[in-house]
Amino acid sequence: MKKSASILGGLALATAAVLALAGCSGSSTPSSTDGSGDGGKTTDVTLMLNWYPYGEHAPFYYGVEKGIFKDHGINLTIKAGQGSTKTAQAIGQKQVDFGWADTPAVLANVDKGVPIKSVGVFLQTTPSAVQVFADSGIEEPTDLKGKTIAVSAGDAPTTTFPMYLEAVGLKESDVKQQNLDPAGKIAAVLSGKTDGLIGFAHDQGPTIAAKSGKEMRYLRYSDAGLNFFSNGLIANNETLKNDPDLVKEMVAATSEAFAAAEKDPEAAVAAMDGKDPQMPAEEVLLDQWNETIKLLHTANTEGEAPGANATEDWQATLDVLSEAGLISGDGKVDTYFDASFAPGK
Repeated sequence: MKKSASILGGLALATAAVLALAGCSGSSTPSSTDGSGDGGKTTDVTLMLNWYPYGEHAPFYYGVEKGIFKDHGINLTIKAGQGSTKTAQAIGQKQVDFGWADTPAVLANVDKGVPIKSVGVFLQTTPSAVQVFADSGIEEPTDLKGKTIAVSAGDAPTTTFPMYLEAVGLKESDVKQQNLDPAGKIAAVLSGKTDGLIGFAHDQGPTIAAKSGKEMRYLRYSDAGLNFFSNGLIANNETLKNDPDLVKEMVAATSEAFAAAEKDPEAAVAAMDGKDPQMPAEEVLLDQWNETIKLLHTANTEGEAPGANATEDWQATLDVLSEAGLISGDGKVDTYFDASFAPGK
């Protein structure tokens, strides 16, 4: 009996050892070849977009598909948003880990006390533009005189529109503005009720072109010398303080994903297939992403990794948004932006 008990005891110990080893290779621990630098372990991370997925967001889906985020120890879940302000507030309340939001909305929320900061703007040239049909007869900004343009009161492109008009030699009274919601603006242009709309050239323009079968023309604010930052990554201040390594890996992975998507736009867009029922058609997504590529740098960051920001561009953004009344004008660059997580550092 003693011998049998000894054998059974040995078997029990062996079984326990096997189970212990098995427990070390759970679902959150992929193979060590993922390059995460932490024994192959990954951290579950949520990212809330600024809106329902469209072409601009292709790098995130491509980065997941190609294992870029996994290589940085991140198991990324992408969630649709309902506007940059709501995304900023969700990050402030720690409902999700990271957000993708428009810089004017982010800065305005910081001014209101929401505990968030930008950790890198990726759309560094504003997509704000007056968008018209190419056959509308509107070829130059001065052709807008006497025209009716659909706007959405309160958003950054509309609020800075008077500054754009001044930059191109027009008065605000030279252009009739019709206030509509985003969907109403598109409908107004398609039906001919307005001559064009103000919005993001990499978003509405490709959608209108696909629905109408007509080519679009973009009168870009940046072409008139008016530029300010658009979409980028944001995080809660507590996350920046308590988990800086995660923030650094998230910024680095996003930068790599954008660089990879820039090199292969078709593959990047294909990675979005079936991910959300509200996404546009693939050809629209591709057009949107190709338009986004044009926005990734300024003259100060050309040749640098996506998401690397220049202090001069941040200051220019603060100056423009302050003059437009979108932010208080009291904050400095480091009030809104933490530069310590820049890709490549």
